Amino acid sequence: MGSGIAQVAAAAGHSVVLVDAQSAALERSAQHLGKVLARSVEKGKMGPEEAQMIQSRIFRTTEVQALAPCELVIEAIVERLEAKSSAFAAIESCVAPEAVLATNTSSLSVTELAGGLRHPERFIGLHFFNPAPLMPLVEVIPALQSHADLAHGCMKLMAQWGKSPVLAKDSPGFIVNRVARPFYGEALRMVEEGWADMATVDDAMVGLGFRMGPFELMDFIGNDVNYAVTTSVFEATYWDARYRPSLLQKHHVAAGYLGRKSGRGYYSYAPDALRTVPSRDGALRDAIGERILAMLINEAHDTVFYGIASEADVETAMTLGVNYPRGLFAWSRERGAGHWVGVLQGLQARYQEDRYRVSPLLLARASEGA
Repeated sequence: MGSGIAQVAAAAGHSVVLVDAQSAALERSAQHLGKVLARSVEKGKMGPEEAQMIQSRIFRTTEVQALAPCELVIEAIVERLEAKSSAFAAIESCVAPEAVLATNTSSLSVTELAGGLRHPERFIGLHFFNPAPLMPLVEVIPALQSHADLAHGCMKLMAQWGKSPVLAKDSPGFIVNRVARPFYGEALRMVEEGWADMATVDDAMVGLGFRMGPFELMDFIGNDVNYAVTTSVFEATYWDARYRPSLLQKHHVAAGYLGRKSGRGYYSYAPDALRTVPSRDGALRDAIGERILAMLINEAHDTVFYGIASEADVETAMTLGVNYPRGLFAWSRERGAGHWVGVLQGLQARYQEDRYRVSPLLLARASEGA
């Protein structure tokens, strides 16, 4: 991720210092970027001079002191609060007081990270999506302590880098990782209760236009990573039932069934592996899609209701960050807010769980006949 962000900055014309604790990682970064740029030249996307210039703009080092002249430092290390706090303490000791410090965290509190700094007003979250050179979305997350103009400046800079920035409040999961939780959580819930099998859930969601179904996507991401993000959001929201992690997923992680990277997840990736044939029951497939979509639409409305992001930024984030086939508010309007309220109230009546509570904004729009 850090190497990808460095590539984006260098391609935008900046001189870049890329720091890693291990020189081998820096060597791999240079080799990988060389291959990426060579392919771009072969495909006619850039000339050899431009490719050489991008590579030459990046200075790689294991010495954090080399960051001293930098005006913006973006951290992209392991997703642990203690590790990031330690890194920023070292960075702050060698950069100018006015230099902007940013974290690429996907789930940790930007405000909490800023709290450990001498100058928290110059701290912000810049959450890129992987792979950074290809994915257009960047979530810009000001800390509670951030200077009032910092977010606007970073939004402008990200646009200059060719990205599509969205503004998010410092809240668990920000936009994408919060709104997307039901895509995985509700799919796991349906399988856990024996309501549907994994192959049918995946096939039903692909039929709605999603590039991958929930189980295929969790295997692609890595069950350990997906489970960790869900757990982080669950704990950070003070154990809100809507984000409760799945025991099924926990067991897969414990068994080492992490997905594609381990050769087995919800599916086996062995060459001779057989896949379950999805059910062609139209009513079941419609119910699967409606249940997951209702939860996603509800989460999107709550994200706006609680001031985490604007409706436009939620639509941008979900279509560009996780490639949803359309925006969730557009999907809501297609059948009307009242329809989705009915689906959620039916689930709440069946399960008697706060998990299915309806967003006040969705209720309001249903009462207005939206």
